[in-house]
Amino acid sequence: MGYELHYWPMIPGRGEFVRLALEEAGAPYRDVAREDGDDGGIAPMLDRLSDPDDLRPPFAPPFLRDGAVMIGQTAAILLYLGPRLGLVGDVEADRIWTHQIQLTVADAVNEAHDTHHPVGVGLYYADQKPEALRRAKDFREARIPKFLGWFERILAANGGAHLVGAEISYADLSLFQLVEGLRYAFPRATARALRDAPHVAALREAVSERPRIAAYLASSRRIPFNEDGIFRRYPELDG
Repeated sequence: MGYELHYWPMIPGRGEFVRLALEEAGAPYRDVAREDGDDGGIAPMLDRLSDPDDLRPPFAPPFLRDGAVMIGQTAAILLYLGPRLGLVGDVEADRIWTHQIQLTVADAVNEAHDTHHPVGVGLYYADQKPEALRRAKDFREARIPKFLGWFERILAANGGAHLVGAEISYADLSLFQLVEGLRYAFPRATARALRDAPHVAALREAVSERPRIAAYLASSRRIPFNEDGIFRRYPELDG
């Protein structure tokens, strides 16, 4: 039957971190909101979010269904999928460390989002542009280098090729997606930060060349970055 992923069909967003894991593993899955038909589209997702009889509803997409199991929150989904897809180590210490790295990726994603929506998510970017300019300046000058520097330190300590252990994990895939998003939204600032993070840059390249990931990136399943998602390219925010 495969997994069911529920996420907005028009943006890569937080659902993309889950897609990358499923694609790398070659796991059967449905990207439900992107499907036509009676059981596709966003209706099943919206119904699940608003179901009054669901005592454990997800707060927001993405969420994943695996039979009777429903998991929300990207990091929790990957914590669940990791051992099932062979994308995390067998040792508990490695699993919790991988999860910690994923949570730090989530922190960086949230901060990237808040550069263009620093006041309120219900407001348009144009309604908070002065605040966005201030927030983005700090993000590109202090936070991007700090985040990428932390990942660089971990990679260097682990031999350079992977964040955890000797094999690819979902954390490697998620770092790839984070860097891709930053390169889209802040190309100048990210290029500067990557000069001081050569292992991060090399991991991004290595992940993009993995056969299943390369095929996915070249396919219509890969949703391009756009100005409706988390990572948005407003040139004035790149300094």
